Amino acid sequence: MSTDLETALRAQLRQTLDGTAYTRFAGRGEVTRYVGKVRDCYIDRARGERILVCTDRLSAFDQVIATIPFKGQVLNQLAQYWFEDTAAIAPNHVVGAPDPNVTIGRECEPLHAEFVMRAYLTGVTSTSVWKAYERGDREFCGHRLPEGMKKNEPLPAPILTPSTKAGKGDHDVSVSRAELLASGVISEARFDEAAAIAARLFAHGQARAAARGLILADTKYELGVAPDGRVVVIDEIHTPDSSRYWYADDYEARLAAGEEPRSLDKEYVRRWMVNEGGYSGDGPPPPLPDDVRLEAARRYIRNYETVTGRTFEPDTREPVARIAAALGAS
Repeated sequence: MSTDLETALRAQLRQTLDGTAYTRFAGRGEVTRYVGKVRDCYIDRARGERILVCTDRLSAFDQVIATIPFKGQVLNQLAQYWFEDTAAIAPNHVVGAPDPNVTIGRECEPLHAEFVMRAYLTGVTSTSVWKAYERGDREFCGHRLPEGMKKNEPLPAPILTPSTKAGKGDHDVSVSRAELLASGVISEARFDEAAAIAARLFAHGQARAAARGLILADTKYELGVAPDGRVVVIDEIHTPDSSRYWYADDYEARLAAGEEPRSLDKEYVRRWMVNEGGYSGDGPPPPLPDDVRLEAARRYIRNYETVTGRTFEPDTREPVARIAAALGAS
Protein backbone atom coordinates (compact mmCIF):
# COMPACT_ATOMS: atom_id res chain seq x y z
CA MET A 1 0.00 0.00 0.00
CA SER A 2 1.38 3.40 -0.98
CA THR A 3 2.56 5.92 1.58
CA ASP A 4 -0.03 8.42 0.34
CA LEU A 5 -2.89 5.97 0.83
CA GLU A 6 -1.63 4.99 4.27
CA THR A 7 -1.54 8.67 5.22
CA ALA A 8 -5.06 9.15 3.87
CA LEU A 9 -6.31 6.16 5.87
CA ARG A 10 -4.95 7.55 9.13
CA ALA A 11 -6.41 10.99 8.42
CA GLN A 12 -9.77 9.43 7.56
CA LEU A 13 -10.06 7.91 11.05
CA ARG A 14 -11.27 11.37 12.11
CA GLN A 15 -13.98 11.71 9.46
CA THR A 16 -15.44 8.30 8.75
CA LEU A 17 -19.03 8.26 7.51
CA ASP A 18 -21.05 7.11 10.51
CA GLY A 19 -24.39 8.07 9.00
CA THR A 20 -26.53 10.61 7.18
CA ALA A 21 -29.81 12.35 7.98
CA TYR A 22 -30.90 14.22 4.85
CA THR A 23 -34.49 15.48 4.79
CA ARG A 24 -34.90 16.89 1.27
CA PHE A 25 -33.62 16.02 -2.20
CA ALA A 26 -33.75 18.39 -5.14
CA GLY A 27 -36.19 17.20 -7.81
CA ARG A 28 -37.77 14.61 -5.55
CA GLY A 29 -40.92 14.66 -3.50
CA GLU A 30 -41.37 13.05 -0.09
CA VAL A 31 -38.60 10.58 0.72
CA THR A 32 -38.70 8.11 3.61
CA ARG A 33 -35.46 7.39 5.48
CA TYR A 34 -34.59 3.91 6.72
CA VAL A 35 -31.35 3.07 8.54
CA GLY A 36 -29.89 -0.42 8.12
CA LYS A 37 -26.81 -1.89 9.73
CA VAL A 38 -24.48 -0.51 7.07
CA ARG A 39 -26.59 1.51 4.63
CA ASP A 40 -28.78 4.57 5.06
CA CYS A 41 -31.71 4.21 2.66
CA TYR A 42 -33.94 6.93 1.28
CA ILE A 43 -37.07 5.60 -0.39
CA ASP A 44 -38.70 7.67 -3.13
CA ARG A 45 -41.99 5.86 -3.67
CA ALA A 46 -43.17 8.31 -6.34
CA ARG A 47 -40.22 7.39 -8.58
CA GLY A 48 -40.01 3.81 -7.36
CA GLU A 49 -36.38 4.29 -6.39
CA ARG A 50 -34.20 3.76 -3.36
CA ILE A 51 -31.07 5.82 -2.62
CA LEU A 52 -28.57 3.66 -0.74
CA VAL A 53 -25.79 5.48 1.07
CA CYS A 54 -23.09 2.98 2.00
CA THR A 55 -21.62 4.23 5.28
CA ASP A 56 -18.35 3.24 6.93
CA ARG A 57 -20.18 1.31 9.64
CA LEU A 58 -18.97 -2.25 10.16
CA SER A 59 -21.49 -4.88 11.21
CA ALA A 60 -20.46 -8.11 12.91
CA PHE A 61 -22.33 -10.48 15.17
CA ASP A 62 -25.52 -8.81 13.84
CA GLN A 63 -24.72 -5.39 15.27
CA VAL A 64 -22.74 -2.30 14.36
CA ILE A 65 -19.23 -2.54 15.82
CA ALA A 66 -17.27 0.49 14.59
CA THR A 67 -16.50 2.60 11.53
CA ILE A 68 -13.70 1.70 9.11
CA PRO A 69 -11.98 4.36 6.96
CA PHE A 70 -13.21 4.36 3.33
CA LYS A 71 -15.16 1.14 3.88
CA GLY A 72 -18.32 2.58 2.35
CA GLN A 73 -16.50 3.71 -0.78
CA VAL A 74 -14.83 0.32 -1.19
CA LEU A 75 -18.07 -1.62 -0.68
CA ASN A 76 -20.16 0.54 -2.96
CA GLN A 77 -17.64 0.53 -5.78
CA LEU A 78 -16.94 -3.18 -5.45
CA ALA A 79 -20.67 -3.92 -5.50
CA GLN A 80 -20.95 -1.82 -8.67
CA TYR A 81 -18.15 -3.87 -10.24
CA TRP A 82 -19.93 -7.14 -9.45
CA PHE A 83 -23.37 -5.90 -10.48
CA GLU A 84 -21.95 -4.98 -13.89
CA ASP A 85 -20.01 -8.25 -14.13
CA THR A 86 -23.05 -10.43 -13.32
CA ALA A 87 -25.78 -8.51 -15.16
CA ALA A 88 -26.04 -11.25 -17.80
CA ILE A 89 -26.36 -13.93 -15.09
CA ALA A 90 -28.97 -12.30 -12.88
CA PRO A 91 -30.88 -9.00 -13.12
CA ASN A 92 -30.21 -6.46 -10.39
CA HIS A 93 -31.74 -3.29 -8.98
CA VAL A 94 -29.08 -0.74 -10.00
CA VAL A 95 -30.15 2.52 -11.67
CA GLY A 96 -26.95 4.52 -11.12
CA ALA A 97 -24.08 5.45 -8.80
CA PRO A 98 -23.75 9.26 -8.50
CA ASP A 99 -21.14 9.19 -5.70
CA PRO A 100 -18.47 6.74 -4.48
CA ASN A 101 -20.69 5.92 -1.48
CA VAL A 102 -24.07 5.93 -3.23
CA THR A 103 -26.13 3.57 -5.36
CA ILE A 104 -29.59 4.39 -6.66
CA GLY A 105 -31.70 1.30 -7.23
CA ARG A 106 -35.21 0.41 -8.23
CA GLU A 107 -37.45 -0.05 -5.21
CA CYS A 108 -38.11 -3.79 -4.84
CA GLU A 109 -40.00 -5.95 -2.38
CA PRO A 110 -37.27 -7.83 -0.48
CA LEU A 111 -37.62 -11.58 -0.10
CA HIS A 112 -37.90 -12.46 3.58
CA ALA A 113 -34.76 -14.56 3.66
CA GLU A 114 -31.06 -14.26 2.97
CA PHE A 115 -29.54 -16.77 0.57
CA VAL A 116 -26.19 -17.95 1.91
CA MET A 117 -24.00 -20.13 -0.27
CA ARG A 118 -21.21 -22.07 1.48
CA ALA A 119 -18.40 -24.12 -0.01
CA TYR A 120 -16.22 -24.61 3.08
CA LEU A 121 -16.68 -25.81 6.66
CA THR A 122 -15.79 -22.54 8.37
CA GLY A 123 -16.96 -19.57 10.42
CA VAL A 124 -16.80 -18.14 13.95
CA THR A 125 -20.35 -16.88 14.56
CA SER A 126 -23.11 -18.90 16.20
CA THR A 127 -24.89 -19.31 12.84
CA SER A 128 -21.84 -20.68 11.00
CA VAL A 129 -21.67 -24.20 9.64
CA TRP A 130 -18.41 -24.84 11.52
CA LYS A 131 -19.92 -23.97 14.93
CA ALA A 132 -22.79 -26.35 14.24
CA TYR A 133 -20.37 -29.09 13.16
CA GLU A 134 -18.17 -28.48 16.19
CA ARG A 135 -21.23 -29.00 18.42
CA GLY A 136 -21.73 -32.41 16.84
CA ASP A 137 -24.44 -31.53 14.32
CA ARG A 138 -24.17 -33.52 11.11
CA GLU A 139 -27.11 -31.90 9.40
CA PHE A 140 -27.08 -28.18 8.62
CA CYS A 141 -30.00 -26.41 6.99
CA GLY A 142 -31.22 -29.72 5.60
CA HIS A 143 -27.80 -30.82 4.25
CA ARG A 144 -26.02 -33.94 5.54
CA LEU A 145 -22.38 -33.33 6.46
CA PRO A 146 -19.71 -36.07 6.36
CA GLU A 147 -17.98 -37.30 9.49
CA GLY A 148 -14.31 -36.59 10.10
CA MET A 149 -14.07 -33.11 8.61
CA LYS A 150 -11.92 -30.36 10.07
CA LYS A 151 -12.35 -26.63 10.11
CA ASN A 152 -11.87 -24.78 6.79
CA GLU A 153 -12.02 -27.93 4.64
CA PRO A 154 -14.07 -27.77 1.44
CA LEU A 155 -17.55 -29.25 1.63
CA PRO A 156 -18.33 -32.06 -0.84
CA ALA A 157 -20.24 -29.48 -2.90
CA PRO A 158 -21.49 -25.92 -2.29
CA ILE A 159 -24.68 -25.78 -0.26
CA LEU A 160 -27.44 -23.20 0.11
CA THR A 161 -28.12 -22.38 3.76
CA PRO A 162 -30.90 -19.78 4.00
CA SER A 163 -31.22 -17.56 7.03
CA THR A 164 -33.94 -15.39 8.45
CA LYS A 165 -33.47 -11.63 8.13
CA ALA A 166 -32.92 -10.25 11.62
CA GLY A 167 -33.50 -6.66 12.60
CA LYS A 168 -30.76 -4.49 14.07
CA GLY A 169 -29.49 -6.08 17.27
CA ASP A 170 -31.15 -9.45 16.61
CA HIS A 171 -29.43 -12.58 15.34
CA ASP A 172 -30.04 -14.23 11.99
CA VAL A 173 -31.13 -17.88 12.21
CA SER A 174 -29.97 -20.46 9.70
CA VAL A 175 -32.85 -22.63 8.48
CA SER A 176 -33.54 -25.33 5.93
CA ARG A 177 -35.58 -24.87 2.79
CA ALA A 178 -38.41 -26.89 4.37
CA GLU A 179 -38.39 -24.78 7.53
CA LEU A 180 -38.43 -21.56 5.58
CA LEU A 181 -41.31 -22.68 3.39
CA ALA A 182 -43.23 -23.94 6.42
CA SER A 183 -42.92 -20.51 8.03
CA GLY A 184 -44.89 -19.01 5.16
CA VAL A 185 -42.55 -16.05 4.59
CA ILE A 186 -41.77 -17.13 1.02
CA SER A 187 -43.45 -19.31 -1.59
CA GLU A 188 -41.88 -22.45 -3.00
CA ALA A 189 -41.69 -20.96 -6.50
CA ARG A 190 -40.01 -17.76 -5.28
CA PHE A 191 -37.57 -19.70 -3.12
CA ASP A 192 -36.52 -22.02 -5.93
CA GLU A 193 -36.12 -19.12 -8.37
CA ALA A 194 -33.95 -17.23 -5.89
CA ALA A 195 -31.97 -20.39 -5.03
CA ALA A 196 -31.14 -20.93 -8.70
CA ILE A 197 -29.93 -17.33 -9.02
CA ALA A 198 -27.77 -17.72 -5.91
CA ALA A 199 -26.19 -20.91 -7.24
CA ARG A 200 -25.35 -19.30 -10.61
CA LEU A 201 -23.90 -16.20 -9.01
CA PHE A 202 -21.79 -18.19 -6.56
CA ALA A 203 -20.32 -20.41 -9.26
CA HIS A 204 -19.45 -17.32 -11.29
CA GLY A 205 -17.98 -15.55 -8.26
CA GLN A 206 -15.85 -18.55 -7.35
CA ALA A 207 -14.47 -18.74 -10.89
CA ARG A 208 -13.70 -15.01 -10.98
CA ALA A 209 -12.04 -15.19 -7.54
CA ALA A 210 -9.93 -18.20 -8.55
CA ALA A 211 -8.66 -16.31 -11.58
CA ARG A 212 -7.46 -13.60 -9.18
CA GLY A 213 -5.72 -16.02 -6.82
CA LEU A 214 -8.54 -16.00 -4.28
CA ILE A 215 -11.02 -18.48 -2.84
CA LEU A 216 -14.62 -17.33 -2.44
CA ALA A 217 -15.48 -19.56 0.51
CA ASP A 218 -19.02 -18.35 1.12
CA THR A 219 -21.30 -15.43 0.44
CA LYS A 220 -24.72 -13.99 1.19
CA TYR A 221 -27.21 -12.74 -1.38
CA GLU A 222 -30.22 -10.54 -0.82
CA LEU A 223 -32.91 -10.65 -3.45
CA GLY A 224 -36.17 -8.88 -4.07
CA VAL A 225 -39.10 -8.75 -6.45
CA ALA A 226 -38.96 -5.88 -8.94
CA PRO A 227 -42.10 -4.03 -10.12
CA ASP A 228 -42.13 -6.21 -13.27
CA GLY A 229 -42.31 -9.35 -11.12
CA ARG A 230 -38.75 -10.55 -11.69
CA VAL A 231 -36.54 -11.71 -8.83
CA VAL A 232 -33.49 -9.42 -8.82
CA VAL A 233 -30.32 -9.01 -6.77
CA ILE A 234 -30.42 -6.08 -4.35
CA ASP A 235 -28.22 -4.49 -1.69
CA GLU A 236 -24.69 -5.72 -2.60
CA ILE A 237 -22.90 -8.67 -4.10
CA HIS A 238 -19.59 -10.45 -3.40
CA THR A 239 -18.22 -7.70 -1.13
CA PRO A 240 -16.01 -8.33 1.93
CA ASP A 241 -19.07 -7.61 4.09
CA SER A 242 -21.18 -10.36 2.54
CA SER A 243 -18.45 -12.79 1.48
CA ARG A 244 -15.50 -14.71 2.86
CA TYR A 245 -12.36 -14.44 0.69
CA TRP A 246 -9.15 -16.39 1.26
CA TYR A 247 -5.80 -16.32 -0.52
CA ALA A 248 -5.44 -19.48 -2.59
CA ASP A 249 -1.64 -19.70 -2.77
CA ASP A 250 -1.06 -20.91 0.80
CA TYR A 251 -4.52 -22.29 1.64
CA GLU A 252 -3.49 -25.96 1.47
CA ALA A 253 -0.34 -25.44 3.55
CA ARG A 254 -2.18 -23.51 6.24
CA LEU A 255 -5.00 -26.06 6.31
CA ALA A 256 -2.46 -28.88 6.79
CA ALA A 257 -0.82 -26.93 9.61
CA GLY A 258 -4.13 -26.28 11.35
CA GLU A 259 -3.84 -22.55 10.75
CA GLU A 260 -6.57 -20.15 9.68
CA PRO A 261 -6.54 -19.17 5.99
CA ARG A 262 -5.25 -15.72 5.13
CA SER A 263 -8.37 -13.69 4.60
CA LEU A 264 -9.45 -10.55 2.75
CA ASP A 265 -12.72 -9.84 4.52
CA LYS A 266 -14.16 -8.76 7.86
CA GLU A 267 -13.42 -12.16 9.39
CA TYR A 268 -10.23 -10.49 10.62
CA VAL A 269 -12.35 -8.24 12.84
CA ARG A 270 -14.54 -11.12 14.04
CA ARG A 271 -11.46 -13.12 15.03
CA TRP A 272 -9.95 -10.13 16.84
CA MET A 273 -13.16 -9.64 18.79
CA VAL A 274 -13.29 -13.30 19.82
CA ASN A 275 -9.59 -13.95 20.42
CA GLU A 276 -8.36 -10.55 21.65
CA GLY A 277 -11.56 -8.87 22.79
CA GLY A 278 -12.97 -11.94 24.54
CA TYR A 279 -16.32 -11.39 22.85
CA SER A 280 -18.88 -14.19 22.47
CA GLY A 281 -21.44 -12.31 20.41
CA ASP A 282 -23.79 -11.17 23.16
CA GLY A 283 -23.91 -7.83 24.93
CA PRO A 284 -21.97 -4.67 24.08
CA PRO A 285 -18.98 -5.37 21.81
CA PRO A 286 -15.46 -4.34 22.80
CA PRO A 287 -14.22 -1.07 21.25
CA LEU A 288 -11.99 -1.59 18.21
CA PRO A 289 -8.52 -0.02 18.55
CA ASP A 290 -7.43 2.25 15.71
CA ASP A 291 -4.80 -0.23 14.56
CA VAL A 292 -7.51 -2.86 14.08
CA ARG A 293 -9.71 -0.38 12.21
CA LEU A 294 -6.77 0.54 9.96
CA GLU A 295 -5.88 -3.08 9.23
CA ALA A 296 -9.51 -3.81 8.41
CA ALA A 297 -9.47 -0.86 5.99
CA ARG A 298 -6.30 -2.15 4.31
CA ARG A 299 -7.93 -5.55 3.80
CA TYR A 300 -11.05 -4.04 2.29
CA ILE A 301 -8.93 -2.03 -0.13
CA ARG A 302 -6.74 -5.03 -1.02
CA ASN A 303 -9.91 -7.02 -1.71
CA TYR A 304 -11.16 -4.32 -4.07
CA GLU A 305 -7.85 -4.06 -5.90
CA THR A 306 -7.27 -7.82 -6.11
CA VAL A 307 -10.78 -8.62 -7.33
CA THR A 308 -11.16 -5.75 -9.80
CA GLY A 309 -7.56 -5.28 -10.93
CA ARG A 310 -8.08 -1.55 -10.40
CA THR A 311 -6.32 0.89 -8.07
CA PHE A 312 -8.54 2.22 -5.30
CA GLU A 313 -8.75 6.01 -5.48
CA PRO A 314 -10.27 7.36 -2.25
CA ASP A 315 -12.31 10.54 -2.17
CA THR A 316 -10.95 12.27 0.93
CA ARG A 317 -13.49 15.12 1.03
CA GLU A 318 -15.79 15.35 4.07
CA PRO A 319 -18.37 12.71 3.13
CA VAL A 320 -21.70 14.07 4.40
CA ALA A 321 -21.41 17.36 2.50
CA ARG A 322 -19.92 15.67 -0.58
CA ILE A 323 -22.78 13.16 -0.83
CA ALA A 324 -25.33 15.91 -0.26
CA ALA A 325 -23.90 17.85 -3.19
CA ALA A 326 -24.01 14.78 -5.43
CA LEU A 327 -27.63 14.05 -4.54
CA GLY A 328 -28.95 17.59 -4.23
CA ALA A 329 -29.75 16.76 -0.59
CA SER A 330 -29.98 18.88 2.51
